[in-house]
Amino acid sequence: MDGIIAAVPTPVDGTGAPLRDLFVEHCQWALANGCHGLNILGSTGEANSFDAATRREVMGWAVEVCPVDRLMVGTGTPSLAETIALTKAADDLGYGVALVLPPYYYKPASEAGLIAWYMALHEALGPRKIQVFFYNFPQMTGLAIPIAVIAELARRAPSRFTGIKDSSGDLDYARALVAENPALRVFPSSETVLPHARKDGFAGCISATVNITAPLCVQVWNAQGAATDGVADEIARQRGAMAGPALIPNIKAMVAARTGDTRWRTTLPPFLPLSDTAAHDLETALQAQQQTEPT
Repeated sequence: MDGIIAAVPTPVDGTGAPLRDLFVEHCQWALANGCHGLNILGSTGEANSFDAATRREVMGWAVEVCPVDRLMVGTGTPSLAETIALTKAADDLGYGVALVLPPYYYKPASEAGLIAWYMALHEALGPRKIQVFFYNFPQMTGLAIPIAVIAELARRAPSRFTGIKDSSGDLDYARALVAENPALRVFPSSETVLPHARKDGFAGCISATVNITAPLCVQVWNAQGAATDGVADEIARQRGAMAGPALIPNIKAMVAARTGDTRWRTTLPPFLPLSDTAAHDLETALQAQQQTEPT
């Protein structure tokens, strides 16, 4: 799976229960409006605020309505046993890729310890075909997965450890991953890399803001290096307006604006939904920027 992948949000009601109708509509909209794939239950999907049963339920909704070969799912937790169980559940549903965080609670984690943890996951999966993408998000986990660890795991189990979502924002790190193992599918977490993604050896991007910017992103991806400066600038402006500490509430508010359904604005603690004023201001800012979008 290459190209533009949206890290989709998970709509919830006032009790924190996911809302199937909103989730399904948005997944279908994203795939119909520029996304080549979807990352279900990642950070944007507030996965680590749900229990395992709820995560399995949402996994199932996605495969009921979307081509499973266009889906990947977050299954990583600090618990090896729970990560194994969630990854097996994903495989049972037909997912081809699981995005797996490192075991981030106990620190410092040695390189040997990280290798042992991921290899235990690999061995527990046995003959199952599901591939594992590393999920590097040091701002959340407090640790960056060392390049040497990724290289060693890819050497030991090349058909299992096949890619990475790198949310560090460190493009030198991402480029070093490509240089170390050109077969590794490297996905930075920002769509601003798209104009030069192929040149840098990236497989695409996996991004939260793609939930909003996908129709623009596909223009850049399909251009294959042709001049798209105006569109790329517009993507960067829109992403900049949404990025920051309130990223997830911002994304949910803008999906609410697209659909006209304010239920989308509900978040799980510790996130708080945007106020009416903040949501209106963000929508106005994005609309003002879109007026300059090339036609």
